[in-house]
Amino acid sequence: MTDKTRPYSPPSLFSRGHQRTFRGRNLLQIAMPLGGIGAGSICLNGRGGLQDFSIRNQPATSAKEDGNNPGDAAFALLHLPGRNITRLIEGPFPIESVYNQGLKAQGNLGGGSEGLPRFRECSFKGEYPFGFVSLSDAELPLAVRIRGFNPFIPLDDKNSSLPCAILEYTLVNTSSQPVQYEFSYHLSHLAPGEDAANAPTSRSAAIPETGVFFFNEEDPAAASFGSAALGVVGASPQIKAEWFRGGWFDGISALWREVSTGAFQANEGSSRRVQGRNGGSILVKGVLDPEESATYPVVIAWYFPNVHYLAGGVETGGAGVFSGPAVRADHRREPSWRPYYTSQWQNAKEVLEYVAEHYRDLRSRTQAFHDALFASTLPPYVLDAVSANLAILKSPTVLRQENGNVWGWEGCFCERGCCYGSCTHVWNYAQSMPHLFPQLERTLREQELDRSMDEAGHINFRAALPDGPTHHSFHAAADGQLGGVMKVYREWQICGDHGWLAKMYPLVKRSMDYAIRTWDPKMKGVVEEPHHNTYDIEFWGPDGMHASFYLGALSAMAELARDAGHPQEASFYEGLAQKGSSYIDAHLYNGEYYEQKVIYRGLRDTSFARFVDSVNDESPAEDQLLKREGPKYQYASGCISDGVLGAWMALQCGVASTQSQEKVRSNLQAIFNHNFKSSLWDHANPQRPGFALGDEPGLLLCTWPRGGKPTLPFVYSDEVWTGIEYQVASHLISQGLVDEGLTVVKAVRSRYDGLRRNPWNEYECGSYYARAMSSYALLSALSGFRYSMPERKLYLAPKINLPRFECFFSTAAAYGTISLFPHQLEIDLAEGELVVDGLYLIREGGTIELHPEITARAGEVARIRFE
Repeated sequence: MTDKTRPYSPPSLFSRGHQRTFRGRNLLQIAMPLGGIGAGSICLNGRGGLQDFSIRNQPATSAKEDGNNPGDAAFALLHLPGRNITRLIEGPFPIESVYNQGLKAQGNLGGGSEGLPRFRECSFKGEYPFGFVSLSDAELPLAVRIRGFNPFIPLDDKNSSLPCAILEYTLVNTSSQPVQYEFSYHLSHLAPGEDAANAPTSRSAAIPETGVFFFNEEDPAAASFGSAALGVVGASPQIKAEWFRGGWFDGISALWREVSTGAFQANEGSSRRVQGRNGGSILVKGVLDPEESATYPVVIAWYFPNVHYLAGGVETGGAGVFSGPAVRADHRREPSWRPYYTSQWQNAKEVLEYVAEHYRDLRSRTQAFHDALFASTLPPYVLDAVSANLAILKSPTVLRQENGNVWGWEGCFCERGCCYGSCTHVWNYAQSMPHLFPQLERTLREQELDRSMDEAGHINFRAALPDGPTHHSFHAAADGQLGGVMKVYREWQICGDHGWLAKMYPLVKRSMDYAIRTWDPKMKGVVEEPHHNTYDIEFWGPDGMHASFYLGALSAMAELARDAGHPQEASFYEGLAQKGSSYIDAHLYNGEYYEQKVIYRGLRDTSFARFVDSVNDESPAEDQLLKREGPKYQYASGCISDGVLGAWMALQCGVASTQSQEKVRSNLQAIFNHNFKSSLWDHANPQRPGFALGDEPGLLLCTWPRGGKPTLPFVYSDEVWTGIEYQVASHLISQGLVDEGLTVVKAVRSRYDGLRRNPWNEYECGSYYARAMSSYALLSALSGFRYSMPERKLYLAPKINLPRFECFFSTAAAYGTISLFPHQLEIDLAEGELVVDGLYLIREGGTIELHPEITARAGEVARIRFE
């Protein structure tokens, strides 16, 4: 809504309501990841089916059509014996996919469920971690509801990392007569071995009273070695542990004949060395009276313990200098690394049995998280943005090693991860893990400062997989390294662990001192030397974006020094920060926003100056351009949406930056005024327009309202990234520009409408892009909630004025909701305990400071009165 004639705050911005329900064509792109943290996932699609079996330690998304294995198939059938009706429990196959399905079938003779009769009516509603599908058909007396999920329990990283997908099928009799039914679920062998088409080593066996265990007889160290399991909780199904194993379409054809004629044949599986596609099925029978219902929780578990690829790291042998491809196959027999779940369970059967045994607890605790999050009195599109991007934690973007450490891609291509190494300048934006699973986030700080930093303080912004040292032959990333300093302070404030602070302080000090020597050798208090950043290029000269990072990092370092018992060191960092604040206000602020002053002379790095001096009239055109305009890929006088990103990082980390908050607010207003477009119809984007284009709204990465756009501005400058949109939106809200911030959020989610894009996959360089987890910051922006564990102080500054304001929060000790009334505050914990010695309630009229000295506990509502 940059058009100045268009109002910024339509009434709908603040309207409360339910989450969106998708129907018809808007079901097309929906695919919600169901899986554990670092365990892989399977997606529940908009029709109620499963797709994208990213369960083998690498992505397998729908753009590839077949996933990792062409034979992957999972589907439910409903047979009504008295009526001779059988239906696939999914909605109509989308007409937009018919052509691709036809092409796909030319090379896929395994057969699937796509051509089976279906329900006519279908809708999908997502409230992550749950996905809800509703199915009905005028010709059927039963309706079906599906609830898909994987346990999501804040602070419980074990149970939130289960390698499984859970689908609750509820059958409802909508007729006036009793209805006899047979409900069955069918799963292809997900661990067929190296030769997936013929599967000569695949085996399966019945799990009495539960389901089917799929395994193989591959080399126990091979990547193809693994297992899967299918079961139903709370029922005793008939079990077919092995499908008919023939050629062509025999398996599914035989299965359909059995189910559709009411002649399901159970078996115990076989160890016979036969070939052909394999699978297993479970079936339960029952009768439903009118309006009666029955629910069957179906569990699919997987287990692939061996990973044979490496990323980053230092080559062993020789000079020990890394020189190979960034991500490469490891051809040794023993695996390169193993996923976390191998430290907890031995195979998929154990996972299934664990889920079945603890199902009630896992389900109720996940429900408690859902209920607390969606109890927040925030606009529905805000909760949509926050919850939907939590799916990234459960997507193949996030990996977890056997020792529990987290490692991440930036995003996921169809068959492989994109941009390896928990990239610091991308993961800067991600705010969900540090609050929901702070113990996992701390492993990323240790990864950066212990294993990825050399003795000089240079951090390789791409960490090795598995854990280990990295090479140091490329630039450090200024935004990533400086952001890491602030994040150490955030983690310290969240966990309050003095031992952890003592361990991390000398490491973070080494990183900070390297940053000063490398980018501010003249001690001006500003990043000036060429600095690599999240746009994959180097900025030359001081700029507002990195100045804000530097001031935030220096301010954080001063606080860390004091808290670690080094007050004399704190004064140095604080003084340099004050010096830098004065510098950028005098030299970079143009009265509206902070700019970049492109310089290349007078720096320690003389490479570009020497290059320019070598250019003459006979030099190539590109060299002539660089001589006229300076280094390419700068933003100069532009209004960049990340212009005060470091100030936002400081806010998220609880750091009191020395940067002028008045000028930060002005800069944010300028970003909204110039960079937000209610329509991109007239916008030229020669880069990657698929993120937002045509008549869609979006926040551009940069504009040049005062002119001076370089011929070759920084790469990506004409694009729209959701992670930056949420960063700007939450920062606008925190600075009191609530209407503007909400306008941006609503625009983002309007683009992810199920037809054009998947609402549970905000992509950038690949699917499930980590930067999009900046949406979690909307919670703290609208509530002003912050809790300091070392000081046991709670801060609250709601930005929406309601008679009863309620918002979800999560700390290292507890999670739940906090509610504010005119004269009372309530803390309602779902789990844990929270000690509050100090309360700071920040409102328009000022700050109310209280010292209640209370302990809030789960199951009890703690109340604090004030005037």
